[in-house]
Amino acid sequence: MTEQDIRAIVDRQREFFLTGVTLDVAGRVRALKQLKAAIAVHEGEINAALKADLGKSAMESYMCEVGMTLAELTYMLKHIHGFARDRRVRTPLAQFAARSCQKPFPYGVALIMSPWNYPFLLTMEPLVDALAAGNTAVVKPSAYSPNTSAVVQKILERCFAPEYVAVVTGGRAENTALLEQKFDYIFFTGSQGVGKEVMRKAAEHLTPVTLELGGKSPCIVEKSANLRLAAKRIVFGKFLNCGQTCVAPDYILCDPAVKDELIRQIKVQIGKQFGARPLENMDYGRIVNEKHFNRLLGLIDPAKVVHGGSSNGETLRIEPTVLDNVTWDDPVMGEEIFGPILPVLTYGSLDEVIRTVNTRQHPLALYLFTSSKAAARKVMSRCGFGGGCVNDVIIHLATSEMGFGGFGESGMGSYHGKAGFDAFSHYKSIVDKKTWIDLTMRYQPYTRGHERMVRFFLK
Repeated sequence: MTEQDIRAIVDRQREFFLTGVTLDVAGRVRALKQLKAAIAVHEGEINAALKADLGKSAMESYMCEVGMTLAELTYMLKHIHGFARDRRVRTPLAQFAARSCQKPFPYGVALIMSPWNYPFLLTMEPLVDALAAGNTAVVKPSAYSPNTSAVVQKILERCFAPEYVAVVTGGRAENTALLEQKFDYIFFTGSQGVGKEVMRKAAEHLTPVTLELGGKSPCIVEKSANLRLAAKRIVFGKFLNCGQTCVAPDYILCDPAVKDELIRQIKVQIGKQFGARPLENMDYGRIVNEKHFNRLLGLIDPAKVVHGGSSNGETLRIEPTVLDNVTWDDPVMGEEIFGPILPVLTYGSLDEVIRTVNTRQHPLALYLFTSSKAAARKVMSRCGFGGGCVNDVIIHLATSEMGFGGFGESGMGSYHGKAGFDAFSHYKSIVDKKTWIDLTMRYQPYTRGHERMVRFFLK
């Protein structure tokens, strides 16, 4: 699309929004139900597209993309009437007599820019929240997942008129053209580098943003942890989607007393979950493209590989790989890995762990395996991170009951469920003042009696 085409889409959506059609909650419900039905009809096509783009199995596609999108739709349909209602709040006595409320109102025309690693979920879920809040939306899926982007476009074009929901495909040229437009809200999921550019462009129009970024999410294994279970859950979360998950455990920080046993258990679990030949396992995904495949190979130090390390350039697959004796000076610790490479480092004390986490970029997630409630309280209360788990990984994002998002370098804002509705809504604070009484203390000429009344009410 040309910039002129994109500008025309945005202008049409703004005109449509100004008609007030999207303010009708019943209309929003119909839109969400229509989308939910379409996803069910096209599930086979979605699975095939995810297989083509990322090598995902049908089970993984449903568990991590289609099913989670449907769950968000179900949750929003159940709660949308409550979310959209005015929220009555207490009125200060000094403003007697009045009724005060907060009224949710959609921002208007929203831009949703989604990534390639979970290309269906991370396009559809913010769209669900945007539509539930009453916005129109321009959706820009990733060029790195073209098959899924095509299915997304097909579904949305069959469900919605372009003045309500429009899909813009393409690459950098289209991204640049989109960011030149004045949107009322921008929701971006992707890398820190692109997130900074999105924020710069949004600032030109004073457009509010949600940024869902990433970072090096630590997985802390304390000496009292159940190592067999920790290994099982870490292997699941780290190598899901071939490691291409924004909240995957990026590296392990382990008590040296249990490191060797933990690594042994991780090796066992890799074998159990992916088989003796993971590169031949059809349920194990692949790296999205050759560029990222080669980047990941450059992060593997053969001298530090204690498990895995093999790869297949034709299928873009890399074995689940474990690195031991890693330091912060190693290349693998210099960037977010975003692949099936698991470095293991050790720590001296939990205080050292807390300093390590808090003196580096804020991670999107943090995980702690421990049997000590005191250790859990200490780490979870003193470390800064977006969200996380005690004795598990990644599952904190799989709920509509809690907001998901980072802060600092890992993002800005949150979504899922109520938090998603709030993200795409502005809350207007309204006081409805009654006319049958009028307190005179605020009016001039001021008297000592007025001052006494003001001091009585405001203290």
